[in-house]
Amino acid sequence: MKQVRLGRTGLKVSEICLGMMSYGDPAWRDWVLDEEAADPFVRRAVEAGITFFDTADVYSLGASETVTGRLLAKYFPRRDDYVLATKVYSVMSDRPNDSGLSRKHILAGIDNSLRRLGVDHVDLYQIHRFDPDTPVEETMEALHDVVRAGKARYIGASSMYAWQFAKLQHTARAHGWTEFVSMQNHYNLVYREEEREMLPLCADQGIGVIPWSPLARGLLAGNRGRGGERRTTRAASDAFSSMYTDDDFAVVDVNAEVAGERGVAPAQVALAWLLSRPVVTAPIVGATKLSHLEDAIAATELTLDDKEIERLEAPYVPHPVLGH
Repeated sequence: MKQVRLGRTGLKVSEICLGMMSYGDPAWRDWVLDEEAADPFVRRAVEAGITFFDTADVYSLGASETVTGRLLAKYFPRRDDYVLATKVYSVMSDRPNDSGLSRKHILAGIDNSLRRLGVDHVDLYQIHRFDPDTPVEETMEALHDVVRAGKARYIGASSMYAWQFAKLQHTARAHGWTEFVSMQNHYNLVYREEEREMLPLCADQGIGVIPWSPLARGLLAGNRGRGGERRTTRAASDAFSSMYTDDDFAVVDVNAEVAGERGVAPAQVALAWLLSRPVVTAPIVGATKLSHLEDAIAATELTLDDKEIERLEAPYVPHPVLGH
């Protein structure tokens, strides 16, 4: 699998990132796989050349990080052979300082994540959302200190408004602190609102884009039907699935048509479209069936022509902001 630069950094990552939210503790979500069930997915990813893995402290309330650390240690002989990303921000308990982007929570969060992951550093430490209750100076200085301490090599951010991201970056630059190198945002064929402001900002500033939900929670792979039909366990229980409406099926239908003409799965076409976007570095793909992972791997070899891309984009319906 091709290794590409993350934004303007010198860091190389695989053009598919394996999202580890699907692995951890099934008690957290009924579609989550435990460590034994997750093992074949990491093994196959490594065989295919995937070197980029993304998790978060909140996934399975820490258990995802534990499973991620164990499986990566099993399949990679050296820590430097893979790129590990995790996140901080979300509520980890009912204690008052166990969430958000305060200095206290960030510094505690990185130590807890490293302990669960069983490593001495992560390659990419990301804020999971924007925290309106903490001064941006406090957040950015704390993240800078995490990098200076050697606990993270780079920092990144996730879904927020472009003005918020620009404010954080400006604050870091003005003080000589570490700046974000990546944006993990909500972006796929049925949700393209990021093209209005966030993606042009990332392109202008050389920020790597690593979209989450590249298949719209499986909608583009066919896991839901019109009228609310849910065809998989995750589709039936994932709260984020409700972000999409029947209006989006015009895109789903065209995606399936192009896939049929190509003789491939719809998921491959949707991912190939995302990979064709110049600003995108690596979609974050979740997989609870090996076929999901195989489709992602195959998508890296699928090149869509201009007419196919035009057909896929034509039925798009604007959305309110979703996923922040």
